[in-house]
Amino acid sequence: MTLIRIAVDGYASTGKSTLAKRIAASLGFLYIDTGAMYRMVALYAIRQGWAAPDAINARAINASLDQVNLAFARDARGRNRAILNGEDVEEAIRTMEVSRVVSSVSSLVPVRRRLVAQQQAMGHSQSLVMDGRDIGTVVFPDAELKLFVTADADVRATRRFAEMESANPGAVSLAEVKANLLQRDQEDRERLDSPLLQAQDAVVLDNSSVSPDELFEQAMRLVPRS
Repeated sequence: MTLIRIAVDGYASTGKSTLAKRIAASLGFLYIDTGAMYRMVALYAIRQGWAAPDAINARAINASLDQVNLAFARDARGRNRAILNGEDVEEAIRTMEVSRVVSSVSSLVPVRRRLVAQQQAMGHSQSLVMDGRDIGTVVFPDAELKLFVTADADVRATRRFAEMESANPGAVSLAEVKANLLQRDQEDRERLDSPLLQAQDAVVLDNSSVSPDELFEQAMRLVPRS
């Protein structure tokens, strides 16, 4: 059987995870949210007192990676759930507290290399859709399809704020959300190891003014058939 690996990269809150999940479900492929993997490491570091917006304890985080077990599961409604050391942390990793430190934690070379190796192993035996920042450039540079999802910063901030407001009303302002997104964009682009880059052979999908259905249809027309 021919394996098909679909890499979905892009900036935070562009809708790439929603798109990747839908593509995977439509094709019957495994879906992997690599951003959730980095968020789980960040959450673990926060709980240990090793990560804050103004500083992280890189040595402690790097030394603890053998103690961090990452997994995914589906709940009764078929939703993807992030599992950290046996605990469902899907909601916990989506908070602003984690968002403020995840780029710093994910920029650590030992963290990225450990997680990239796990991600590559997942694509050796089954077709999958994987979303993140460096899937088409580092994890699967030979992916059968590479998508790069982008959207206007104001649109992204508004969408992310609506998600966070729904989960926890009044916890954060729209201005804070936008500032965090722009900071994460800069950190993701400028990190030395596996920076956020558009692969030369990636197809760009701009999600600023199209509906989720339109974006999905654009992507599905590009999927290679085995």
